Amino acid sequence: MVAGMTDAHSSPEPDNHNGTDTDPIDRIAVIRAEAQRFADVLADTAPDAHCPTCPEWTAADLLWHLTEVHTFWARILGGNVTSDEDADAVDKAAPERPGTMAEMLPVRAHATESLLAQLQALDDAAPRWTWWPADQTVGFTRRMQTYEATMHRVDAELAGGVAVSPIDAAVAAGAVDHCVDVMWGWLPDWAVYEPLTVAGILATDSDYRCVVEVGHWTGTGPESGTAFDMWRAVRAQPDATAAVTVTGPLQDLALWAWTRGGDVQIDGDPAGVAAVQALIDQGIK
Repeated sequence: MVAGMTDAHSSPEPDNHNGTDTDPIDRIAVIRAEAQRFADVLADTAPDAHCPTCPEWTAADLLWHLTEVHTFWARILGGNVTSDEDADAVDKAAPERPGTMAEMLPVRAHATESLLAQLQALDDAAPRWTWWPADQTVGFTRRMQTYEATMHRVDAELAGGVAVSPIDAAVAAGAVDHCVDVMWGWLPDWAVYEPLTVAGILATDSDYRCVVEVGHWTGTGPESGTAFDMWRAVRAQPDATAAVTVTGPLQDLALWAWTRGGDVQIDGDPAGVAAVQALIDQGIK
């Protein structure tokens, strides 16, 4: 979970129940398929294998992480949780981790199916707690879990030493959009922010295009006392001119944005290129 985020910016991704004509992604099918591929790969991977994209984790840690994630969000959705206090209680009631990968695998399967059952039963507009204050709905969790399952499947393949399998084009485009509109966007009202450059993110194999403002902010949380020194990116104004371009196949752009590799080319103003690279180096929080 990402705690303590506040921002007035909301995602333009479709807030529609799975399967409607306006959402190009069958999110339940994607989450199920990606989670199954994730589990299948890890079942054939040594438990202590290093996960290069999550360097503090082994393959066993990665398997348990997604299990905990799906368990947590199934309980949030199923329990009609709408407050921070109730979400904290769900978090504290996390299941005990089994001792072996073989014991974890059926727990993961149950957790995923529990999450999917809730997503199938609920409309996106239904209110539920999320860590993103701008969107406290089931729809946010549906979108976030689409991309989280996909990227952790990539983590599993990299940990297992197998080739990264394709990401659906609509999922890849949505994954980049979700970084722009959520994962990169946190800016608390007490922060001091400096915009530094405008970057165009351009797919070489489709018509996907996104223009973002990249900047840097600092500040100290008034309640926590935590000092922040962070980078952010949000959608740029429509008339903004890009000083930097990031180009590559759409799947590679998604992997790059989520810090899972990706073969992209970054060109333009050197200071702007450095700002974009700092944003990516910061990682997904």
